[in-house]
Amino acid sequence: MRKLGKMGWMAVTMLASFGAQAQPLKIVEVNAPKVNCVFQTDCNIPVSDSTGIIAMPFLASPKTAWLQSRTYSGEAGAPGAGTIGYEYRISLTQASGAGCLMGFNLNFGPHKPLPYANNTNADVFVITTGGLGTIGLKSAERTGDVIQFTLASPICADGPADIKKTTFFFGLAATNAPMHINSTIYGIGDPAFFAVDARVPTHSVPMNPGDP
Repeated sequence: MRKLGKMGWMAVTMLASFGAQAQPLKIVEVNAPKVNCVFQTDCNIPVSDSTGIIAMPFLASPKTAWLQSRTYSGEAGAPGAGTIGYEYRISLTQASGAGCLMGFNLNFGPHKPLPYANNTNADVFVITTGGLGTIGLKSAERTGDVIQFTLASPICADGPADIKKTTFFFGLAATNAPMHINSTIYGIGDPAFFAVDARVPTHSVPMNPGDP
């Protein structure tokens, strides 16, 4: 997994820093499997998963930090009919060593709000009960096509492997089919940024200026 060049990271962080242009997204906490009913009338979702390795340098074992991407389709008759659900989870459950992650920037493209909780539309859902995870989201902000997800607390590789060292699944919906891009995980330390594979809806993504 190659890292973005210096100018690429500067472009990402500068983009996220334009507070006047950033749009806070509405986040709701939900339960699984209840949230499945937004996409499937029988509340059972066939999913497709992929993982991208986060190349944190101070881990006892390589490839033990990763971002999980999950996608599934909304069927006719469900509130999410005609959409694709996109979920993400940052996992350090198998990692030990040092280093902390704070969130990630994702060039997601357009999304579609859906009634994930209380029959009211929201932009982003976090599955805080009925699934894996211990860490939620503090915020999600959109600047153009890029969404910056900030974790409620750091997720750290410090100490031994632990099943608790993972975020909850969090997600949102869009109408386009998936494609793969490099997202930007950011954390504490040197390096502070990592490129990691993620699934997003198909849309036009500009080249990172620092990439070779």
